[in-house]
Amino acid sequence: MGTGGAVTVAYNGLAARAGLEALKQGGSAVDAAMTTALTQIALTAGAPVSYFGIQSLVYYEAKTEKIYTMNAEWNTVANERDPLSIPGGLDLSSEAGRRGSGAPSGRTALVGGFMKGVEAAHRRFGRLPFASLFDPAIFIAEDGMPVSRELADQFRFRHDDLARLPDTRATFLKPDGSAYQAGEIFKQPALAETLRRVASVGSDYMYGGPWGRKLVRAVRANGGKMTLEDLQRYEAIWADPISASLAGGYSVFTNPWPNSGGTALIEAQNLAVVSGLADGPHWTSDGDALRKVLDICNMGYVSELPAAVVAAAFPGLDMSPDARITMKHAEALWARIKSGTQLVPFAKNTVRHSDDVVAIDKDGNIAAITLSINSVIWGKTCIVIDGITIGDPGSFQQQAIAATGPGKRLPAITETGILMKGGHPVIGFASMGAGLHLRTFQCLQNVTAFGMNVEQAINTADLFAPGLDLKTMQQTVHVPQGRFNPLVLDATGYSWKELPMSEARPGGEGKWVAISRNPDTGLLHAASHNRSNSDAVAF
Repeated sequence: MGTGGAVTVAYNGLAARAGLEALKQGGSAVDAAMTTALTQIALTAGAPVSYFGIQSLVYYEAKTEKIYTMNAEWNTVANERDPLSIPGGLDLSSEAGRRGSGAPSGRTALVGGFMKGVEAAHRRFGRLPFASLFDPAIFIAEDGMPVSRELADQFRFRHDDLARLPDTRATFLKPDGSAYQAGEIFKQPALAETLRRVASVGSDYMYGGPWGRKLVRAVRANGGKMTLEDLQRYEAIWADPISASLAGGYSVFTNPWPNSGGTALIEAQNLAVVSGLADGPHWTSDGDALRKVLDICNMGYVSELPAAVVAAAFPGLDMSPDARITMKHAEALWARIKSGTQLVPFAKNTVRHSDDVVAIDKDGNIAAITLSINSVIWGKTCIVIDGITIGDPGSFQQQAIAATGPGKRLPAITETGILMKGGHPVIGFASMGAGLHLRTFQCLQNVTAFGMNVEQAINTADLFAPGLDLKTMQQTVHVPQGRFNPLVLDATGYSWKELPMSEARPGGEGKWVAISRNPDTGLLHAASHNRSNSDAVAF
């Protein structure tokens, strides 16, 4: 808690400290958020997040009392005309499946906007010199950092893929080809030099400059179709937010389409209203309420399924992005769900996998961002350009790429936003992980409908993303071990499974981080995820 500023992250407490230093040096919330995000990527060696990944931003500007959104997410490749034939696939049920299937391919690379987003956000709302945002990340990359147990496990998990290409092998493995072990010092000198150049000349160094030319050559050498024009034409998209009224006098503001996560967030909150979820007991103590939560959040799959599949499940119902954020749509959709229609069915009960940053400065400006590489630990292709990792987000989004079309902005499921009450911004939040939709829904309901503060909302027992059986195409409810009453789970009528802590991340957990601000006193309450190397800091 504090009054001068606060930062919270889902991973990497040192990154949060870097962002707090930016605030202490007079930086804005955007300066703090972008400093934190840049530091996070260096600390994770670009495995779950990347400087060529994606980010979405929701920003409240105190002096104008206006909310802005920025979309710096994936563009599809203009020359990719047969996306359904892009190699790859994922099966999150096993370690082998999470490594990815199919041959490594440059066709799995998409055009990420993370660094464009950093520059665009700073140009609009930054106070500190642009280059200063990079200082902590450059320090970490150049001086090195001790390898954590988690990073050592990731080096082991992806060892054979990291060894495939000479530049990647030189970046992430020892000279003898072995993996770094926990406690050893890992340095990223090529990355430090690249970040210095971006800090000096801006994002054009990557988007069409020397780095971009190297990227295009590497992607095409691996069978990809990316061109320099794909990079040169990329721009971050600024737009007004979409919003919905919630219980308790709250309203939520989030990213509009093509951020599909914002649409799903609004749809789910509207369904909570029409279903009467807030009028009964909390779902951790009541099976009927828990079933409502599961049925509502099941609709989070809409944007990831082919339109024909969705139309077959809900014939005659308008499932366009504009329709899905209306209360009229929620009423019609809930009537279908109550009658037993499910987008992805749950198996009946028998006897019985990015990062987030939220920052608030002393003036009350709020920056909430989500960033990702959108791949499982570097991705299978493992291309690295001067220290920057290139993921394989196309390896499992073939249907979405085909539906989006060549050279266009791909919908992204990130959910980031700001809660307002009485005309004042009171909470900035962001979410990540395979279960981010469920986690966001639960935490927002905990705050708005059940009166919890951000810390209580996070620490309340949470549902993970359901497990999906690819043979039967039925789901099983996943929950953390020992957090739910089995009788409540049984009362849903759905098959369920408890997951130990060791299986939480690959098992579909979501992470939600938030900072609240009391509009009367200015008191900040930052809260972070409770199952990871995270941190919430304030002064």
